[in-house]
Amino acid sequence: MSNASLTGLNEPRKFGFINWLGLWTLYKKEVRRFLKVYTQTVAAPVATTLLYMTVFAVAIGSRRGDVNGIPFIEFLAPGLILMGLLNNAFANSGSSILVSKVQGNAVDFLMPPLSALELSIGFIAGAMTRGIMVAVVTAVTLIPFMNIMPQHWWAVLYFGVSASAMLGMVGVIGGLWAEKFDHMAAVTTFVITPLTFLSGTFYSVTALPEPIATISHFNPFFYMIDGFRYGFTGHADGHLAIGAVLVLAINLALAAACYLLLRAGWRLKS
Repeated sequence: MSNASLTGLNEPRKFGFINWLGLWTLYKKEVRRFLKVYTQTVAAPVATTLLYMTVFAVAIGSRRGDVNGIPFIEFLAPGLILMGLLNNAFANSGSSILVSKVQGNAVDFLMPPLSALELSIGFIAGAMTRGIMVAVVTAVTLIPFMNIMPQHWWAVLYFGVSASAMLGMVGVIGGLWAEKFDHMAAVTTFVITPLTFLSGTFYSVTALPEPIATISHFNPFFYMIDGFRYGFTGHADGHLAIGAVLVLAINLALAAACYLLLRAGWRLKS
């Protein structure tokens, strides 16, 4: 072998601004991780949403009047679809990082030539894929039983993608912070679930008394669910422009936090 060849073997591999091969590999790993157990990560959330719909339809659907001129079940469906998206996007990135820490194989993504930016994108994109997949499968499953075809695709796509990104990033931060599974369960129980349930998933916030109705508008989940529901029903309880800007601002702040925490190796390298 020539000296030139030996020299080439000893030199570090050079990448551009983005290590596309490494990023794609991390993303595939995140997607294959949840697809390998799809009955738990995709089918189970869809079944849970269908059970919610069945209970509401049988228990109060026929006795509940329209909500802002929309049949109650059709009003409820978009909120439940987005709720499944939020929970699964959070669970994917959070559990991926936490499991790696608990099992001691975080080195698998720390040792390869991946920057903090590439790690952030890989984990968040994987979480978004799972959340969006659950939402799409749930919507397709519900279409034969009710009219939930989107009226405003831009709202469905913008708020759906933004919601999956937001909870994917919250999952990254939660996974870095957590040291055991109880910590992640606490985030789900005391943060994600209350914000979801109190955001108008099951009701219109316009029906709430003051000051609770006003307080609801400080919940970012309200704007995501309200905007997503607007995409299907054409009605919004809040101001769409304010919601779109607020969600974008929160996502930019969370993206910066994920990048900085991964760059510092917070709770990963110690």
